Amino acid sequence: MQKFVKIKHFRGFNWYGFYTLYIKEVKRFFSVFAQTILAPAITTLLFYVIFTISIDREYLNTNNYSFSEFLAPGLICMAIMQNSFANTSSSILISKVQGNIVDVLMPPLSEYELTFSYLLGGVTRGLLVGFSVSFVIFLFIPIMISNITIIFYFAFSSSFLLSNLGILCGIWSKKFDHMASITNFIILPLTFLSGTFYSVEKLPEFWHFIAHWNPFFYMIDGFRTGFIGYGDSNISVGILVLALINLFFLFLTIFVFKKGFGLKT
Repeated sequence: MQKFVKIKHFRGFNWYGFYTLYIKEVKRFFSVFAQTILAPAITTLLFYVIFTISIDREYLNTNNYSFSEFLAPGLICMAIMQNSFANTSSSILISKVQGNIVDVLMPPLSEYELTFSYLLGGVTRGLLVGFSVSFVIFLFIPIMISNITIIFYFAFSSSFLLSNLGILCGIWSKKFDHMASITNFIILPLTFLSGTFYSVEKLPEFWHFIAHWNPFFYMIDGFRTGFIGYGDSNISVGILVLALINLFFLFLTIFVFKKGFGLKT
């Protein structure tokens, strides 16, 4: 019994509680698999079909890759980001609205265990959606892979950041209207203006400058670089920007859980 307790609280971290909450988060979105995994794949495929038909394909066909090859990675990364955010934000907000958030706060879970359980739950869903979207698109076009390490780094970092933002927004929101406003006025505009459907190099000078201050741009561009081997920004800058932003929001989330803002008050 003493050995079991040591395993559960190895070096002060409640691994058993962390794992239990993480599995709960995974089972939560797997219980509606068609809605959380398959639906995003179908929606992304519709985006892909519409844009490849409607946009002039000569617009981007200047760097030895087709518009289809340019568009696909951006759509995959967009799906990863949006679903990571949706998973953590909806999980916390629903728990608050239904009043069962106390079931998470009462067990002996520290702010670290709470943070990483929710984060990895969101990352798991984001990466699963990314894989399913990639598989569906691959049925129609062969997807190029230039550097698998870069692809994984930006997929994980993007999912991690949006999961973090989802936790903070879920804690801040008091009703679903608040969450909808964040999604419609912040998350979607930043995503659509990040170069998902176009190269920012084609933008006027002012908007080109603005795009480089959009952190979502580095997620999309870095992820795309891993596929086609070409991007609109320095890949090292993107790696550094995402690392710093992720660290900032990680510590912020831990601090919020520790103080109980929006949860215990």
